[in-house]
Amino acid sequence: MFQTFDSAGDPSVGKPRVAKLRQWLTGHRLDGFIVPRADEHQGEYVPARAARLKWLTGFSGSAGVAIVLKERAFVFVDGRYQLQVRQETDPSVFTVESLIDNPPAVWMRENIGKGARIGFDPWLHTISEVKALKASADKVGAELVPVEENPIDAIWNDQPDAPMEPVELHPNALAGELAKDKLARLAAAIGKDGATHAVLTDPSSIAWAFNIRGNDVPHTPLALGFAILAADGRHRLYMDKRKFSRTVEAYLTQLADLREPGDFESDLTALARDGAKIALDPALAAEKLRMLAADNGGSVVEAADPARIPRATKNKAEIAGSRAAHRRDGAAVARLLCWLDRQPPGSLDEIAVVTRLEESRRRTGEETQMPLRDVSFDTISGAGPNGAIMHYRVSRATSRKLNEGELFLLDSGAQYQDGTTDITRTMPVGQPSEEMRERYTLVLKGLIGISRLRFPAGTRGSEIDAIARMALWRHGLDFAHGTGHGVGSYLAVHEGPQRIARSGTEKLLEGMMLSNEPGYYKEGAYGIRLENLILVTPAEQIEGGDIAMHDFETLTLAPFDRRMIKTHMLDRDELHWLDRYHAWVLAEIGPMLDGETLAWLEKACAPFPQEEKG
Repeated sequence: MFQTFDSAGDPSVGKPRVAKLRQWLTGHRLDGFIVPRADEHQGEYVPARAARLKWLTGFSGSAGVAIVLKERAFVFVDGRYQLQVRQETDPSVFTVESLIDNPPAVWMRENIGKGARIGFDPWLHTISEVKALKASADKVGAELVPVEENPIDAIWNDQPDAPMEPVELHPNALAGELAKDKLARLAAAIGKDGATHAVLTDPSSIAWAFNIRGNDVPHTPLALGFAILAADGRHRLYMDKRKFSRTVEAYLTQLADLREPGDFESDLTALARDGAKIALDPALAAEKLRMLAADNGGSVVEAADPARIPRATKNKAEIAGSRAAHRRDGAAVARLLCWLDRQPPGSLDEIAVVTRLEESRRRTGEETQMPLRDVSFDTISGAGPNGAIMHYRVSRATSRKLNEGELFLLDSGAQYQDGTTDITRTMPVGQPSEEMRERYTLVLKGLIGISRLRFPAGTRGSEIDAIARMALWRHGLDFAHGTGHGVGSYLAVHEGPQRIARSGTEKLLEGMMLSNEPGYYKEGAYGIRLENLILVTPAEQIEGGDIAMHDFETLTLAPFDRRMIKTHMLDRDELHWLDRYHAWVLAEIGPMLDGETLAWLEKACAPFPQEEKG
């Protein structure tokens, strides 16, 4: 199994570990310390060695920050984790704050006194974060103090070793472009930014640029490391060579000077002393890198990671791979849903469904000679009230039965070498209530609204997020997460910078893949989320129109549960969209199925009766 079911956060760890941290702070004349979820690369997933926030607090979510003062401690999370954080942390130790409404940089203005010295590890905070934190500290007369040694590392006696997993080559047929050509494009972009060098800190960008993959973090095929790219083409890659086979090392030697991780700081310092103009992405690069460059005479050029947009705008080979991966994944999900329909209420628990789904994906991958490489994230398998925990992670301690009269939310994804998938479906266990069906249909209307959208080229995600919420808003309802995140190509399932959200300021460009996942969550009762992946494509020219338009191609292939749909709440166009979508699902994955599963799919994808279409 790729997914484990160990207990998530343990709230009992907080009190003794916070006490140890406070002892360290006293010895170093600090009044507080900031502990983020991030590692040096600012990725969603971190290796076990870097799970400092979880070790300190018990909170196991993928986004959060703790601030520990002499007498008080706080943990900041976004709307996805408001329920989870209260289950995983000790309320007698930590006060929960909103990472969105009252982030640390805002919170400090009201909670840090004049003269306070607040420590932070400059490797674990971005340039932008530190700038905001420092501005708040300055405003109240406090001091933000960078530390040389992270105190968590100092008090964490059994801290795991750094990962040492092998690097593999990503085939050119799937990458769609040679690494040498990608690197040449990036070198040209660095020069246009007015820099001589650019530091790649995001392992996804390194993986994309060098056409390599790894296994250093859970569920995302990344090899942790850094790269210094040069406008003159003399690039450097910093990874432990023990990760390289002879073939991989010979390949990478043609693209860059291979350096050990321990050489990174000294090499960057030397470049700065030689007067290099070093491009750093302020939203991704660690403050430590800015310090190394600026403190040694170099010029810091604030510029976006040059690989981010090229990586986000998929080429023809990557798009073809994603379509193939989604056909395979759709067949696996259909097998799971057919099996699930045959099980009586109360006979399964959440873990049993996760296990069966992974088995189905493995089987389908083996049949199509494209094996399942991993799940793309820990499956969210939430029955009843667990489904209302937006990023619920099932464990042996929390696994519930799928009981009569409840809803079951299943959000899962797969990593195949040709593509990354992410799909959510919500199903009734037995007979759903009318309220459940109504709110499911409102969520479905939001998904269809995004799916059918046609929008001007250059539209930003923030400009269309409301479309997914309109039907819910009319009923006084909403959901506390974005509508869609970017998705990588056999890379991170949550990829930036593209997103559909109130804060989604990046233009949606042709070739970008995103999720389309509105939801509704009734605390203590049930959760509903529906999710397809979508691809930004050029729209056909509108007769009489005079501007270029884009639309979305849906990639995900799985039926929606007819038992949950109140058809009278859908207009004619929405019902026709459902019919066309279901017919396409049947045509694409039907040939991969047979017997009972094919019969189930044919019934699930049947057209709605004509009288229901108005």
